[in-house]
Amino acid sequence: MTDNLAAILCSLLDDKAVKAEQWKLLGQEKDGSLLVGWVEESSERNSALPYSVIGHYDRAKGTLQIVYKFSQVLNVVQATINQYHTLLGYVIKTSIVVDDRKVETDCATVNEGSSESDTLEVYRVYVVDLCSPTKTINNLELERSKQARIQFLYKQRPQRNLDQFLVLIHQESVMLYNVHFDNTNDGTYTLKELKSESLVRTFIWAQWDSVNQVLYHIHHRRSPTSLVTEEASDSQQKTPGSCPTLSGLQFHDDLPHETVLNIPLNLPQLPDSSHCGTYEDDVIPLRVHDCSLDLIVVSDPKGMVCICHHYLYRPDNHSADSIDNNCLSDMNTVHFAYSVTVLHHSCVIHCVIPGIPWTRAKLMRPTFVIHGDHHMVVFVQGAFTHLLEIGVTHEPCCHILSGPLPCVPWRTSYLVPLLDLTTNNPNDGNNSKRRRNSSERSRALKIDENFGPTGTNVRTGTFINTENYSTLISSTPNPLTVDLPTLDLVTLTIPVEFLIEEFRKETSLDVRLGILHYFLVHRNDPESVMELVSAIAEQPKLLSVARLLQEILISGSYAAVQKNLPADAPQLTSLLPFTTMQNSIATEVIVNDLTITLTHEKLWNTSVMLLSPQQRLVPYCNDLWTRLWDQLGRCIGDKPRFKPSQVAEKLMVSLACYQPEALSRSSTPMSPSGGLAVAAASMGELMGCRGNSKILDSGLPFVEVESCTASKQEHVVSVNLRELSMHLLKHGTQTSTMRLQGICTPLHLHAMATRHVAAQLETSRSLCQMLCRASNVDPRTEQKRGFDLIDQLDESRLCLLFTLLERYSYAIEGTAFPLPQGFTSFFTYLGYRSLNYPTFLQYVRKDVFELQVDVMKAIMADSGESKAGVCQKLGLLSLLPRSRAKRLLNQWLHPVSLMLRAREHATNILSGELCQCRGRIPQHRIDHNGLAAFPSADRLSPLDTFLDLLTAKASLTELDFGLLIEATVTSTEDFL
Repeated sequence: MTDNLAAILCSLLDDKAVKAEQWKLLGQEKDGSLLVGWVEESSERNSALPYSVIGHYDRAKGTLQIVYKFSQVLNVVQATINQYHTLLGYVIKTSIVVDDRKVETDCATVNEGSSESDTLEVYRVYVVDLCSPTKTINNLELERSKQARIQFLYKQRPQRNLDQFLVLIHQESVMLYNVHFDNTNDGTYTLKELKSESLVRTFIWAQWDSVNQVLYHIHHRRSPTSLVTEEASDSQQKTPGSCPTLSGLQFHDDLPHETVLNIPLNLPQLPDSSHCGTYEDDVIPLRVHDCSLDLIVVSDPKGMVCICHHYLYRPDNHSADSIDNNCLSDMNTVHFAYSVTVLHHSCVIHCVIPGIPWTRAKLMRPTFVIHGDHHMVVFVQGAFTHLLEIGVTHEPCCHILSGPLPCVPWRTSYLVPLLDLTTNNPNDGNNSKRRRNSSERSRALKIDENFGPTGTNVRTGTFINTENYSTLISSTPNPLTVDLPTLDLVTLTIPVEFLIEEFRKETSLDVRLGILHYFLVHRNDPESVMELVSAIAEQPKLLSVARLLQEILISGSYAAVQKNLPADAPQLTSLLPFTTMQNSIATEVIVNDLTITLTHEKLWNTSVMLLSPQQRLVPYCNDLWTRLWDQLGRCIGDKPRFKPSQVAEKLMVSLACYQPEALSRSSTPMSPSGGLAVAAASMGELMGCRGNSKILDSGLPFVEVESCTASKQEHVVSVNLRELSMHLLKHGTQTSTMRLQGICTPLHLHAMATRHVAAQLETSRSLCQMLCRASNVDPRTEQKRGFDLIDQLDESRLCLLFTLLERYSYAIEGTAFPLPQGFTSFFTYLGYRSLNYPTFLQYVRKDVFELQVDVMKAIMADSGESKAGVCQKLGLLSLLPRSRAKRLLNQWLHPVSLMLRAREHATNILSGELCQCRGRIPQHRIDHNGLAAFPSADRLSPLDTFLDLLTAKASLTELDFGLLIEATVTSTEDFL
């Protein structure tokens, strides 16, 4: 059954003889408790008339307390209670009959003489003194046709004899009421007097943030004159006299309130003050607005502030007025759109969905809720789910668009988030609160599992694999929401299986990259990444495979560096690459036949709109706005991140003339005998992948040893280390104003660069392991490794492994990551076994394959000694560097090798190049007829003549007579 808040509250009622119905939410306080209302009626016969009741539901303790009972049924639309539960404020919405006069209502104008009476909905505000013997009701004499709200202020150090509450009246004012109490003889405090003062005049929208005790409101503010605007062409619209501005009023315990925020808004639809529209009396979050402006501010105490604006518009309607319901029929279509202003990153994310039928669009209400530490969920029931990346660690760009979440029942219509009890009470030692919150979530989670969509591939059991959470995301539970019309409790979980299934069926590259980034950086889930790699291996020939592998490399290395960072290192991570995606490029995704377009827009001088910490009433106080200021300060520097492409460009030049045989061990930073692998293993422990996950414990399907003197891996590592160190030195030690930051010393920079390069190598190894296992080549189960392993693979596994490793090699080359030692020879031999020989030669000539000594020995041994095999060997030897070819010729026991070495030796002697006669491998004795090469009675031997010529050029110690004689004798035979 569905876990319903009304059902839970009914079970908490003490009096079982009454029938409670028509439950509704009336408010939510800072401590997470809820104000609820319902209608009670006795189940006995001849009982009194039904009446309305307001109760206080403590979610932490799991108790429901009846606060006030009315004598009749009233339409209570909102309520609030103070910290000591001595005062109750509520708002009633009633309809009054208006006749015999001209009345301007929100929808039409009623003239005098109308035969029918008209009704007008009005709001009335009351305050109840709960401590008085009769529970006195104080009418604030505020009867308005505009929406009205009341809200008590919650303080860190509350006072018994003084309290405050706000009264908000749409398009009229915001008033602050000061409540003074009398202390009676029995120790109770009763209301003495109310004093009011006006804080804001004529606002068009307002919202109360109970967690941070901030009042956001939108009002018209005079626009500053601009010379650029006045000198613009006549075709451009002139600057209006005023512009809508979002302001934030921060309230304190003992100090006056202060304006901490002033942001000019560019609203696509600005509501007209003369056309208010209808009111949605939603109380979570507490807002004052009409239907023409649907805006909500979502914040997090860590310094995240997002302004979310949802609107509908028609592309052919260029006016700024709202869409009139009377002007649209059921056949019309509109654009469903929303924008999220990520204030802490100074950017705006726009989302537009065209072609939505009007009858459907007017019922679509998005839910904006922060999920974890790095994301915001934008959920539209029956349409799509948008996982926005808004964390403070890096720029927002890796967003995920998918279908509706399986955890949300199909019958829900509008979800609103409830406050997280553990976040709002971090220092509260009451364990019952945590137990209650946990049980409340567990009930909602069980319900969510019963409402997965048909055909969705989900695992049995819970949706979330909590073992794979990183420390950053595991500290924040999934947000608990409530469906306002039905009061169903729904936990917004992002199931692992749901994202993996979306990754499999999604065709948009940006969404697939976002899912990879989510699991690598924010979820730290190697098992899920392995499943995603297996999904990639199902279609290995897609053009996007290399780009996906590049995302794994860059995001994986960034996530590895983030672990166990010292306190002074996070500012350097803002210079490291974290993804391959770019937020400046528009993205178009198709979800459930809906074409969704995402664009980014940069904001400038955002810090000017915020009150600086030294200008605050309490300078440098530790609150939301100081953290937001610090975050904006990190963004304003506009320091470029390190780009792997710049290393790749330099490697293209350096590797073209790279000769490992020409380098000695002393000239390389690491020895070729596996020293780098040892260093990488210790850095892998820093990364945590090999130490914390069983999935990456085993090695690669080849031996990680290079046979050459200086490996290519060392060269790539050294270039990366040099370029990254220079980038950090250039941008990490100086701010935009060229002032030195004492924390970032060159020692810190080199340590960070070393850490990142080690993470690159470890991520490269991990990805190679996952690709091999995705192609059903698991070193844990295979008996052999290296070339022997390739020889025993069947054709299907051979082709799949080669295709994946080919994409892997291309991704490595594009990101300038180091390859694992031994991969080059393994990949070359794999290509030799997978491709036909002409295609294999093309790969060699294009420098895709590298013919190292070990792989050349294997290929030459496999080619045989036939004429075609000898031609293949000679063709491959001609593609090698001279020193490597000589080394292989010395070990090739064939007459062709003997003649080639003898010719080279004679050429060196005749050209004057001296060389010492070194020991050589003796050739097998070959029988010969001895006709042409040896002297007879009537003529000299040609060999003697040739040796006399050589002795004239060099001394006898420099000549290899044995080699020359044996090659001469062999040349007389037909050995092919």
